[in-house]
Amino acid sequence: MNLFTEEYPSLESYWRGIILFGLNVASFKFALGNSLLEIAEKGATKVSLEELAEPFSHHLTEHLKTADKQGTSRSSKFLDICRKYNQGEISKDELINATVKLGFVNVIDAFHIVNRKETPVRFFIDNRKDSKSGIILTDEVFRLKESIQQVNLPHEIEARWRLVETAWDLNISRNLINVHYDSDGGIIYTHNRHFKRINITSCRNALNGYQKGKCFYCFSDISVVEGSEGITDVDHFFPHILKVRRIIPNLNGIWNLVLACKRCNRGIEGKSARIPALKFLERLNKRNEFFIQSHHPLRETLISQTGIGQKERIDFLQYCYKEAKDHLLHNWTPVFENEPAF
Repeated sequence: MNLFTEEYPSLESYWRGIILFGLNVASFKFALGNSLLEIAEKGATKVSLEELAEPFSHHLTEHLKTADKQGTSRSSKFLDICRKYNQGEISKDELINATVKLGFVNVIDAFHIVNRKETPVRFFIDNRKDSKSGIILTDEVFRLKESIQQVNLPHEIEARWRLVETAWDLNISRNLINVHYDSDGGIIYTHNRHFKRINITSCRNALNGYQKGKCFYCFSDISVVEGSEGITDVDHFFPHILKVRRIIPNLNGIWNLVLACKRCNRGIEGKSARIPALKFLERLNKRNEFFIQSHHPLRETLISQTGIGQKERIDFLQYCYKEAKDHLLHNWTPVFENEPAF
């Protein structure tokens, strides 16, 4: 796959590799990912297509209500049926039957394919040739549900899904969406052709998967769930105070936003308005390259903010670091760091 999964492999990294780095020509992968997490809660190993069709069709019909375009294809017989259900033209039973026949044609085969290769870890086995057709959940998906990261995974799927479908709905390439960050609301947003603002998703949810659910600085586990004890802060790597001095461009850009635990971001021992130690600059570059390599909808935003080529992006970050250091002087490092995750 890539450094995201291979450098510090974990079960969660393989799952995130599928959701974040897999090919997106339709949103069915996201619906299947959400469905697997929900079905694993019930503990059953063998899952019929009828059982899978219930959550799968639910997620797709709900997303169709806010973004009618759910793929790059001009037409889809299955999505047309989902639209009819939303319009009250067919019953739920008819929707489930159509989902069994049409909804899983490609997504079950393609789910574990990333960069044209199958992932080393599988979360289900295709059992459609059996008389009781469906899938068999593997131990890995149940282990995933026992992970401390499990509460974040549905939020990460939804964030990725919202970014992709927003690009499709605006009739632009999913790689060309230009997003902005609203620090007051913690939301990333874009504009349509009429310059009307469109809120997309929580910034936390969009960034978390690419940091593997870890604090950018100390690699502690973080959460994106509102109200949870470990909910993360959105931090400006180069402090926001530099915006007043207009030294570094686009400080509110995605390239400069990271997720940090409260211990690293606040208080006497926290980063505050200091510059992270130089080693963290390389980490920032690596995190940004994860976005770019995944052909994420934020890809072009990051490239436009930091540089077309990898060398230009490194030079940009080094320039920003020098300018920030000249003005703010002091470096900061966390009190301790856990084992690296990326």
